[in-house]
Amino acid sequence: QVQLVESGGGLVQPGGSLRLSCAASGINFSIYGGGWNRQAPGKQRELVAGITSGGRTNYADSVKGRFTISRDNAKNAVYLQMSNLKVEDTAVYYCYAPTPSRGYWGQGTQVTVSS
Repeated sequence: QVQLVESGGGLVQPGGSLRLSCAASGINFSIYGGGWNRQAPGKQRELVAGITSGGRTNYADSVKGRFTISRDNAKNAVYLQMSNLKVEDTAVYYCYAPTPSRGYWGQGTQVTVSS
């Protein structure tokens, strides 16, 4: 059974930083890659950052230069380091892991950027 568990969300002031973690069981990030999406109230879910099995990364234009995705193969975990956070980064952040047959999602972690 595949399970993705996110942690690290919270309330932070604009300009602050947070690090999200996603621990996986039943699926291997080093084989399938993975990443992060987010969904703000009233908006569609959008890609934030992804990392392929080979380690290539991609980012939404809105987070380039501020967010960094990384992976720890030994821990089978994916991370999202978020810096210089803005109010518009407020959303529920979801970890995902794609496979050829379907994708898997975590339960989400809330990130709120507010003064």
